[in-house]
Amino acid sequence: MPAPASRLRAIPLAAWERDGLKAALMKAGLPVDDVGEADRLFWRFERSDDMPAGFGGLEIHGTDALLRSVVILPPLRRRGIGSAIVGALEQEARLRGCQAVYLLTTGQADFFARLGYANCQRDKVPAAIRAGKQFASPSSGSVAMVKRIQ
Repeated sequence: MPAPASRLRAIPLAAWERDGLKAALMKAGLPVDDVGEADRLFWRFERSDDMPAGFGGLEIHGTDALLRSVVILPPLRRRGIGSAIVGALEQEARLRGCQAVYLLTTGQADFFARLGYANCQRDKVPAAIRAGKQFASPSSGSVAMVKRIQ
């Protein structure tokens, strides 16, 4: 029986060990251009039986964060793992003093809405986040969303 999503372990990824993340993101059709940059924070999430479950990341910009690169490995989708990963990343953002988490999504707006994220206009996103690669060249049809976490 699989371990509950709440029993995920988060393992920080150093810039030099992100090949697995890149492969998973490419398969999911998510951007990989800046994954190797040292100021990007990424984690590998594993179940209690050491089975990899997925990845997720944050970019911290003062009191705001950009949630990015959340991907669940295909055999484990639809088991609550995505929600657990997003929750863990929100907690990390809180610990780093963030008050809001922003994201861009092309096909998962309903998923993020269930987790408390709301659509927001791009011009309402803080300038530091809009200046990053994720917002500078967004995918066609992507939706900006925000969640206040403090």
